[in-house]
Amino acid sequence: MTSQQTENWKQVVARFQQPSTPRALWQLTNSVVPYVGLWYLMYLWRDVSWWLIAPLAVLAAGFLVRIFIIFHDCGHGSYFRSRRANDITGFFTGLLTFTPYHQWRWEHAIHHGSTGNLDKRGVGDIWTMTVQEYLAASRWKRLSYQLTRNPLVLFVIAPLIIFVVYQRIPTRGADARETHSVWWMNLAIAVMATGLSLLFGWKEYVLIQLLILAVSGAAGIWLFYVQHQFEDAYWERGEEWDYVAAALKGSSYYKLPKVLQWFSGNIGFHHIHHLSTRIPNYNLQRCHEAEPLFQSIRPMTLLESFRSATLRLWDENARRLVGYSAIRRMRPVAVPVPSRGPRARR
Repeated sequence: MTSQQTENWKQVVARFQQPSTPRALWQLTNSVVPYVGLWYLMYLWRDVSWWLIAPLAVLAAGFLVRIFIIFHDCGHGSYFRSRRANDITGFFTGLLTFTPYHQWRWEHAIHHGSTGNLDKRGVGDIWTMTVQEYLAASRWKRLSYQLTRNPLVLFVIAPLIIFVVYQRIPTRGADARETHSVWWMNLAIAVMATGLSLLFGWKEYVLIQLLILAVSGAAGIWLFYVQHQFEDAYWERGEEWDYVAAALKGSSYYKLPKVLQWFSGNIGFHHIHHLSTRIPNYNLQRCHEAEPLFQSIRPMTLLESFRSATLRLWDENARRLVGYSAIRRMRPVAVPVPSRGPRARR
């Protein structure tokens, strides 16, 4: 990248880092109001037919993903100009998504400062081992890794565990503010759950809420997964790691159909987001289209992204993410030695 290219993209990024209060408020309205309406509609139709409830749950989950993107932007301080407005909105959108605001913001900041860095894995990311690490690991560690990376666990079981259980517990090493944010969120969720249970019935509340969380959590984990887990991703060690390269090469440009792009809050332009977290989601596409360098990034289509689910390990020699089949090809094949049994009688 030339110095002129660097100067150009920095100017473009600076232009789109400015939040817009009208756009932010409109997005907040067209995300939260339909979500609440769909939640109530699921309650009204709960005894009519599951064939009606299921698509409503998927639609409500789409709006909850969009609400999480708003929460995400508030955590970066990019959604509103006012820090106080970001924190207040972040707390209440965190309540809807069952996510403690300050703890998540702290962990996610670590993710942005270390994504693609092989020496700084472990916080705010998906467990990724190198081929060499996997081969040197114990049998039980390999088994636990295989279980963690299994699509059924990663996209079906894990989302509910993360949003319902894991995020109720403070992260080890967190400061007081992050720890307190977990307890305050737990209290807020308890108050909300109790109130809605008294209003609609606890069985109805639990069933509707868990159904929406399961679908939205699966979609959210999938989005996060394909944003950094793809074949020609970027991973480097130590001083070889570069922030800009990690953003443009290690964060995917996930080109989704327009309706899915809308529900996912433009987060498919993840290379732009990692280049500058100060760009609000409603400016990401315009920023991408304003700079030729950004448009040179090869997009990943929805169909292409499904292949990422088969990739498991980072091959430092080939510099790409590979599946377990690559491991089997690397291991030496034992050649059977014919047994020296007693000679047959002539």
